[in-house]
Amino acid sequence: MWDNSSGAGPANASRCGVDFQAGCCAVAMLYGAAFLLGLATNAATLGPLVRLVRAGNVLAVYLLGLAASDGLYLLTLPLWAAYAWRGHAWELGTAACRAAGFFFYSNMYVSVALLCLISLERCLAVARPLQSRGLRSRAGAAAASATAAATVFVCHVAAPPPPATPPACYDSYPLPPGVARFNYFRVAAGFGLPAAVLGAAYARILRGIGASGSRHKVRARRLALAVLGIFLLCFAPYHGLLLLRTVAASALPLRALCALERRLHLPFALALSLSSFNSALDPVLYALLSRRWGRRHLPGHGGVDGAVATVAR
Repeated sequence: MWDNSSGAGPANASRCGVDFQAGCCAVAMLYGAAFLLGLATNAATLGPLVRLVRAGNVLAVYLLGLAASDGLYLLTLPLWAAYAWRGHAWELGTAACRAAGFFFYSNMYVSVALLCLISLERCLAVARPLQSRGLRSRAGAAAASATAAATVFVCHVAAPPPPATPPACYDSYPLPPGVARFNYFRVAAGFGLPAAVLGAAYARILRGIGASGSRHKVRARRLALAVLGIFLLCFAPYHGLLLLRTVAASALPLRALCALERRLHLPFALALSLSSFNSALDPVLYALLSRRWGRRHLPGHGGVDGAVATVAR
């Protein structure tokens, strides 16, 4: 067993003297809450999404892919909760560390890619409804989702090997030069570019629907805003702090860098655990898509109407 509870000793000294016990309970509880909430919300939407896909709904294909990605991501959260609870001391071996890290970080960015595809699909549906009808098919949505996931997995495999030397697992203080360089790509491709895509898609949807009070257009506007809001809420704090740590790793001498790492550790750990709520919030998109599900499962939506097919296609 790797004991890092005292905040001292050789292991801690080699990790910038960071106090991994600070806030460990709060971080572990956030992971646990995200796991339980995500399990409940994704389980509630999985069956209806499968039925919508069978009924020919294109957007449901993306949402089903998002649910699958979220499911794999959720399975890793108890491991990260235990890791935080033990003061960043991994006790399950290097192979388990690498597997947990692969599914955690890969599916984080698969979710980001699918959120972008959902926004682009809605943008085409609003801006070019007739011209894009041939592009917006179930087969096309499945192919786009699979391509996005494969691209993320390849990028993860090609990335510099993550720290996986006990007691650490996928964290390093300070950041190694190779990891720091790759982080610039992560922030740009995994957050900056998607933020631009989501923002542009939302603006185009707003221009396309104007001030229309049409039920379907109002739903499209709410869906686009929800995608952008979930993305920024869950991923902006983590990537902002990741960029700060990365720039510091390139610019500061070791003593100053370690002092900064000690100050940033808890905010960074909290931001990373906050990002895990993306998997719990993604099913909100289905609630906005389907009036029937929202009226059954969300407060303030009394009654039941229609079939599952009451969805904007």
